[in-house]
Amino acid sequence: MIYSPDKLLLIAGPCSLESEEISFPVAEVLVGLQSSHPDLKVIFKASYDKANRTSLDSPRGPGLEAGLALLRKIGGTSGLPLLTDVHTPAQAASAAEVCQVLQIPAFLCRQTDLLVAAAETGRAVNVKKGQFLSPAEMPFVVEKLRKSGAQEIWQTERGTTFGYQNLVVDMRSFSLLKVCGRPVVFDATHSVQLPGAGGGTTTGQREFVLPLAKAALAAGADGLFIETHPDPEKAISDGPNQVPLAELPSLVEKCLKIWRAARD
Repeated sequence: MIYSPDKLLLIAGPCSLESEEISFPVAEVLVGLQSSHPDLKVIFKASYDKANRTSLDSPRGPGLEAGLALLRKIGGTSGLPLLTDVHTPAQAASAAEVCQVLQIPAFLCRQTDLLVAAAETGRAVNVKKGQFLSPAEMPFVVEKLRKSGAQEIWQTERGTTFGYQNLVVDMRSFSLLKVCGRPVVFDATHSVQLPGAGGGTTTGQREFVLPLAKAALAAGADGLFIETHPDPEKAISDGPNQVPLAELPSLVEKCLKIWRAARD
């Protein structure tokens, strides 16, 4: 098992697997965080394909083959477990050869064939609650994974659609999702997105990442999902809601204090 209840789970990395020049500095910082905090479990994340970009013209990343090759290199150098998204059942087996955790994107969380394929790899599966789902609907998603053989299942809250181009996080969600008996992660960076609000691109409000992350941990979240980039303004995707890499250690330390206090 990767998750341990006596450690705060931190899934972190750039949104898109852009290049070695972006990924390796991020991995280096994450290795430092892992070494500095015994009660932290760090997973490196990055997507080889951003398959649901707002515009057809938006860059999607290196693709499956090149992306998995880069992830393998990052894992071998850093020693960190790896997480990446899978978008079709056919991708699951290939991704599982490299990554210890397969992630089901929020928009695809009810796609039965994708869930089954991810579960059958034997890897841990992190499934994001769709922006269109209530917490009460997630047990059915978790049950699909469980019945398909998944031994380790994580659920991730990433906000719920509230009107046009806005997301909100219901702090009751963490207690409600725990009915499934599986770890609950808070996606602190995608929850501050403003979907499609940038005239063909998604914008965001990264100033709310820390307060929402602290609130989620106080409400019972078992982990955090945080996208980070050395220079978010130049990121090919989700720049406005990614945390600048230089700010990540301080943010994580502040979150750890809340997580520790919430466990007392």
